Amino acid sequence: MGTLIAVEFLSLDGVMEEPRWSGPWFDDEVARFQFDNLMESDSLLLGRVTYEGFKEAWPATSDPQGFADRMNALPKHVVSATLTEPEWNATFVSGRVVDAVRQLKADTDERIMLEGSATLFNALYAHGLIDELRLMIFPITLGSGKRLFDETGQTKTMELVKSQLSPSGVAILTYRPA
Repeated sequence: MGTLIAVEFLSLDGVMEEPRWSGPWFDDEVARFQFDNLMESDSLLLGRVTYEGFKEAWPATSDPQGFADRMNALPKHVVSATLTEPEWNATFVSGRVVDAVRQLKADTDERIMLEGSATLFNALYAHGLIDELRLMIFPITLGSGKRLFDETGQTKTMELVKSQLSPSGVAILTYRPA
């Protein structure tokens, strides 16, 4: 059974949309956390909007550490009802998304990383398909924007399994369903 790990950037007030605001706090420890997440992943699971943003940015990027090479090489499972031409190592997840992701996890022993993709996150979270949640909480409030958890009124208990604080004040928290 595969493991689905959600890695998310959040403001203190829970906003995750377009995390360009995270730049001032993106220190070496946050960079190492992101690097380690990517290097230990076997594939990515992305919603269409996140996929299109990544596909625009990463193919033209290079770095001596190999982050961009890894990002470009990883297989990507993309949830989209509108895209038809797979590019950038992508396959499309179609049909009933929850069932398709459940099957994807059943068909592999790999680590699948979900980044961004709030709508997809909430659908999978509601059905208990997220095995681990890794949050980077940045010391800023934004007041508005897309939040990670929607307002469906779900209550779920999580167990904190790791915490660290970066020098710039980013709280890096890892949770698993209790």
